[in-house]
Amino acid sequence: MSDPTNERKIEHIRAIERDPAIERNGAHFDGIRLRHRALPELDLAAVDPSTEFLGKRLSFPLLISSMTGGDHDLVRRINRNLAEAAERCQVALGVGSQRVMFTQPEARASFELRELAPTTVLLANIGAVQLNYGFEAVHCQQAVDCLGADALYLHLNPLQEAIQPEGDTDFAGLSARIGELAGQLSVPLILKEVGCGLGPEAIAAGLAQGVRLFDLAGSGGTSWSRIEYHRCNAGEDPTGLRFQDWGIPTPTALRLAEPFGDRATLIASGGLRDGIDMVKSVILGASLCGLAAPFLRPAMDSADAVVTVIEQLRREFTIAMFLLGTPDIASLFRNQALVLEER
Repeated sequence: MSDPTNERKIEHIRAIERDPAIERNGAHFDGIRLRHRALPELDLAAVDPSTEFLGKRLSFPLLISSMTGGDHDLVRRINRNLAEAAERCQVALGVGSQRVMFTQPEARASFELRELAPTTVLLANIGAVQLNYGFEAVHCQQAVDCLGADALYLHLNPLQEAIQPEGDTDFAGLSARIGELAGQLSVPLILKEVGCGLGPEAIAAGLAQGVRLFDLAGSGGTSWSRIEYHRCNAGEDPTGLRFQDWGIPTPTALRLAEPFGDRATLIASGGLRDGIDMVKSVILGASLCGLAAPFLRPAMDSADAVVTVIEQLRREFTIAMFLLGTPDIASLFRNQALVLEER
């Protein structure tokens, strides 16, 4: 018998393949101009983009953001190629929602990646709203254990759930449930949006419940609302299109999160598409930078194809650091003097 959650994973990928406009190309980072240093007083070869996250050293602050998982050859191939590449390049990797492995046990194999990535950062993933639909700490710990994860994403996706025909939309009382879970897991929690942005209210609520890590996941990149539009009555319900650009752009979300900088660790994702956007994100307070869409098609091909994308991003990131006269991440992080103008 087919599983609706598993089938939905494939439908999401096929929608992305069919419709280039799912990638919104918001270009919200283009309004940020950085202060070029014609005399950087640095040797490019000496620039060190490495950073530490969750106690592990990464070659630069890249997170391959959550995409997929399930009982299908395509998603197994995608996740295995991503894991191999993440390990070879020493960057972080987050998996797609692991809810499917509880309804279709065969899907576990797509999340059993620690053998392929024995040393780098891996992030498990469960929808936070599932805590209102029968999921408990034991389920979340199983998701962590299956991946051998360093932390657990609890993703917040109220818009996506509202658009989905089968969406779970009871978000009432969720903050308290998140707080209960935070004290029961073996790894830290990360609160994450999926493309509409975490605002200061969500960050404050998370901090009050003991959460210290937040993936802002703003608008401007992949639109899950538009993806769900393709699944709703063969595209006859226009609601998903109406909300396709809803949310807080990632640079704005980073600015709004500035008051929490001493208490919260921030991940920037949503609309980042190159190493320059990553540098801008670190300047605005991000400790890690998440990208997903640029990796999807390479991951369907091979780990080598994914490595090629990672190496290009690292080259762009390092050159931007060089041109700003910043030899390491510490000199880049939250250094507002590097911003020339913002429109």
